[in-house]
Amino acid sequence: MNFCSHCGGKVHLRVPVGDDRPRHVCRACGMVHYRNPVMVVGCIPQWEDKVLLCRRNIEPRKGKWTLPAGYLENGETVMDGALRETWEEAGARVTSLEPYLLFDIVYVNQVYLMFRASMETPHFTTTAESSEVLLVREEEIPWNDIAFRVMEKCLARFFADRLQGAFPFRIRQIQRHSR
Repeated sequence: MNFCSHCGGKVHLRVPVGDDRPRHVCRACGMVHYRNPVMVVGCIPQWEDKVLLCRRNIEPRKGKWTLPAGYLENGETVMDGALRETWEEAGARVTSLEPYLLFDIVYVNQVYLMFRASMETPHFTTTAESSEVLLVREEEIPWNDIAFRVMEKCLARFFADRLQGAFPFRIRQIQRHSR
């Protein structure tokens, strides 16, 4: 950050009075600019014994597979965001959203909240964000072509939990170099 969004003045990095970490502070008006983690929401859409995957049609990781997920918008609940992202990326409608996994990805300042969800119907379509959308069984997952580690871990956990017949809510952290 170089300039203040309030007055346009130059900002510099310093620890404001009463704070404990460096923040961007405007030299002209004193406005403190807080930069906080980004919230990503999504779901594991299920139809019978299959899950819905999307082949990304946008960067980053264009051409790789993922679950429908994206940035939470201002004024939107986490459930509404997951519903919207599933529609935007897969043209699919889901119901019965259950919080399932929360991933802290501190090194990129992101928090992922993934839901389990049931598809209303087995209807889906490609979109501007997804060049291909498929319902796949566990053995059909393209594990070597998953776009993001968080999605790989989410899918692996889902199938392990499905085998056990229980889906407890979990909080996990993804480290920079973990697999």
